[in-house]
Amino acid sequence: MTDRDRTDQHVARWLPVLPDIDPDVEGAVTRMSVLTRHLREVKDRALADLDLQEKEYGTLHALAGRGGRAAPSEIAGDLRMAPASITARVDALVRRGFVRRIPSPVDRRRIDVELTEAGRTAWRRALGVVGDEEHRVLGALTPQERRLLSDLLRRVALAAEHPPAHP
Repeated sequence: MTDRDRTDQHVARWLPVLPDIDPDVEGAVTRMSVLTRHLREVKDRALADLDLQEKEYGTLHALAGRGGRAAPSEIAGDLRMAPASITARVDALVRRGFVRRIPSPVDRRRIDVELTEAGRTAWRRALGVVGDEEHRVLGALTPQERRLLSDLLRRVALAAEHPPAHP
Protein backbone atom coordinates (compact mmCIF):
# COMPACT_ATOMS: atom_id res chain seq x y z
CA MET A 1 0.00 0.00 0.00
CA THR A 2 1.42 3.39 -0.97
CA ASP A 3 -1.03 5.68 0.85
CA ARG A 4 0.45 7.01 4.06
CA ASP A 5 -1.45 8.64 6.89
CA ARG A 6 -0.49 10.56 10.01
CA THR A 7 -0.09 7.33 11.93
CA ASP A 8 2.68 6.25 9.55
CA GLN A 9 4.47 9.50 10.43
CA HIS A 10 3.83 8.88 14.13
CA VAL A 11 5.30 5.36 13.94
CA ALA A 12 8.30 6.57 11.92
CA ARG A 13 8.97 9.27 14.53
CA TRP A 14 8.86 6.80 17.43
CA LEU A 15 10.84 3.92 15.91
CA PRO A 16 14.23 5.61 16.46
CA VAL A 17 13.24 6.49 20.03
CA LEU A 18 11.79 3.05 20.85
CA PRO A 19 13.48 0.63 18.43
CA ASP A 20 11.72 -2.41 19.93
CA ILE A 21 8.25 -0.97 19.28
CA ASP A 22 6.08 -3.16 17.06
CA PRO A 23 5.05 -0.81 14.23
CA ASP A 24 1.99 -2.91 13.43
CA VAL A 25 0.73 -2.86 17.02
CA GLU A 26 1.45 0.86 17.36
CA GLY A 27 -0.16 1.57 14.00
CA ALA A 28 -3.29 -0.45 14.75
CA VAL A 29 -3.81 1.01 18.23
CA THR A 30 -3.17 4.56 17.05
CA ARG A 31 -5.52 4.18 14.08
CA MET A 32 -8.28 2.75 16.31
CA SER A 33 -7.80 5.73 18.61
CA VAL A 34 -7.91 8.20 15.70
CA LEU A 35 -11.09 6.61 14.33
CA THR A 36 -12.75 6.58 17.76
CA ARG A 37 -11.83 10.22 18.33
CA HIS A 38 -13.12 11.19 14.89
CA LEU A 39 -16.47 9.46 15.40
CA ARG A 40 -16.76 10.99 18.89
CA GLU A 41 -16.24 14.47 17.40
CA VAL A 42 -18.88 13.81 14.72
CA LYS A 43 -21.30 12.63 17.41
CA ASP A 44 -20.56 15.63 19.66
CA ARG A 45 -21.21 18.04 16.76
CA ALA A 46 -24.42 16.25 15.82
CA LEU A 47 -25.68 16.36 19.40
CA ALA A 48 -24.81 20.06 19.71
CA ASP A 49 -26.58 20.81 16.41
CA LEU A 50 -29.65 18.92 17.66
CA ASP A 51 -29.50 20.54 21.12
CA LEU A 52 -29.08 17.16 22.81
CA GLN A 53 -26.75 16.43 25.69
CA GLU A 54 -24.70 13.24 25.58
CA LYS A 55 -26.50 11.86 28.63
CA GLU A 56 -29.89 12.60 27.03
CA TYR A 57 -28.87 10.84 23.84
CA GLY A 58 -27.47 7.89 25.80
CA THR A 59 -30.69 7.50 27.72
CA LEU A 60 -32.82 7.76 24.57
CA HIS A 61 -30.52 5.24 22.87
CA ALA A 62 -30.81 2.77 25.75
CA LEU A 63 -34.58 3.16 25.78
CA ALA A 64 -34.83 2.73 22.01
CA GLY A 65 -32.72 -0.42 22.30
CA ARG A 66 -35.40 -1.87 24.56
CA GLY A 67 -38.16 -1.26 22.04
CA GLY A 68 -38.97 2.23 23.30
CA ARG A 69 -40.24 1.19 26.72
CA ALA A 70 -38.44 0.02 29.87
CA ALA A 71 -38.26 0.25 33.62
CA PRO A 72 -35.85 2.90 34.91
CA SER A 73 -33.77 0.11 36.50
CA GLU A 74 -33.37 -1.54 33.09
CA ILE A 75 -32.21 1.72 31.52
CA ALA A 76 -29.80 2.25 34.41
CA GLY A 77 -28.41 -1.26 33.94
CA ASP A 78 -27.89 -0.66 30.22
CA LEU A 79 -26.06 2.59 31.01
CA ARG A 80 -24.08 0.95 33.84
CA MET A 81 -25.22 3.49 36.38
CA ALA A 82 -27.00 3.36 39.72
CA PRO A 83 -30.79 3.08 39.38
CA ALA A 84 -31.28 6.14 41.59
CA SER A 85 -29.19 8.20 39.14
CA ILE A 86 -31.59 7.61 36.26
CA THR A 87 -34.42 9.61 37.85
CA ALA A 88 -32.89 13.02 37.07
CA ARG A 89 -32.23 11.97 33.47
CA VAL A 90 -35.80 10.79 33.00
CA ASP A 91 -37.14 13.96 34.64
CA ALA A 92 -35.18 16.10 32.16
CA LEU A 93 -36.38 14.03 29.20
CA VAL A 94 -39.99 14.24 30.41
CA ARG A 95 -39.68 18.04 30.58
CA ARG A 96 -38.41 18.07 26.98
CA GLY A 97 -41.27 15.85 25.86
CA PHE A 98 -38.91 13.05 24.77
CA VAL A 99 -40.26 10.42 27.17
CA ARG A 100 -43.28 9.86 29.37
CA ARG A 101 -43.86 7.80 32.46
CA ILE A 102 -46.57 5.15 32.17
CA PRO A 103 -47.83 2.35 34.42
CA SER A 104 -46.10 -0.97 33.92
CA PRO A 105 -48.26 -3.66 32.35
CA VAL A 106 -46.56 -6.34 34.50
CA ASP A 107 -46.45 -4.68 37.93
CA ARG A 108 -48.93 -1.99 38.92
CA ARG A 109 -46.44 -0.64 41.50
CA ARG A 110 -43.86 0.05 38.80
CA ILE A 111 -43.71 2.98 36.41
CA ASP A 112 -42.07 2.46 33.03
CA VAL A 113 -40.48 5.04 30.76
CA GLU A 114 -41.63 5.25 27.17
CA LEU A 115 -40.18 7.12 24.19
CA THR A 116 -42.47 9.74 22.69
CA GLU A 117 -42.50 10.46 18.99
CA ALA A 118 -40.41 13.59 19.67
CA GLY A 119 -37.87 11.50 21.61
CA ARG A 120 -37.67 8.88 18.91
CA THR A 121 -37.21 11.60 16.27
CA ALA A 122 -34.41 13.31 18.22
CA TRP A 123 -32.64 9.98 18.79
CA ARG A 124 -32.99 8.94 15.13
CA ARG A 125 -31.62 12.26 13.87
CA ALA A 126 -28.47 11.98 15.99
CA LEU A 127 -28.10 8.30 15.19
CA GLY A 128 -28.42 9.07 11.48
CA VAL A 129 -25.61 11.62 11.45
CA VAL A 130 -23.23 9.28 13.25
CA GLY A 131 -24.30 6.27 11.20
CA ASP A 132 -23.82 8.17 7.96
CA GLU A 133 -20.26 9.03 8.96
CA GLU A 134 -19.52 5.46 10.03
CA HIS A 135 -20.71 4.22 6.63
CA ARG A 136 -18.73 6.93 4.82
CA VAL A 137 -15.50 6.07 6.62
CA LEU A 138 -15.90 2.31 6.41
CA GLY A 139 -17.00 2.71 2.80
CA ALA A 140 -13.27 2.85 2.05
CA LEU A 141 -13.43 -0.96 2.41
CA THR A 142 -15.23 -3.56 0.36
CA PRO A 143 -18.01 -5.51 2.11
CA GLN A 144 -15.61 -8.46 2.47
CA GLU A 145 -12.94 -6.22 4.00
CA ARG A 146 -15.47 -4.76 6.45
CA ARG A 147 -16.43 -8.28 7.52
CA LEU A 148 -12.77 -9.20 7.96
CA LEU A 149 -12.10 -6.02 9.95
CA SER A 150 -15.10 -6.71 12.17
CA ASP A 151 -13.98 -10.31 12.74
CA LEU A 152 -10.41 -9.24 13.57
CA LEU A 153 -11.59 -6.52 15.94
CA ARG A 154 -13.86 -9.06 17.66
CA ARG A 155 -10.82 -11.22 18.42
CA VAL A 156 -8.95 -8.20 19.78
CA ALA A 157 -11.98 -7.10 21.83
CA LEU A 158 -12.37 -10.59 23.28
CA ALA A 159 -8.71 -10.53 24.36
CA ALA A 160 -9.32 -7.15 26.04
CA GLU A 161 -12.50 -8.39 27.73
CA HIS A 162 -10.74 -11.44 29.13
CA PRO A 163 -7.36 -10.32 30.47
CA PRO A 164 -4.97 -13.00 31.65
CA ALA A 165 -5.36 -14.10 35.27
CA HIS A 166 -2.65 -12.84 37.57
CA PRO A 167 -1.10 -15.36 39.98
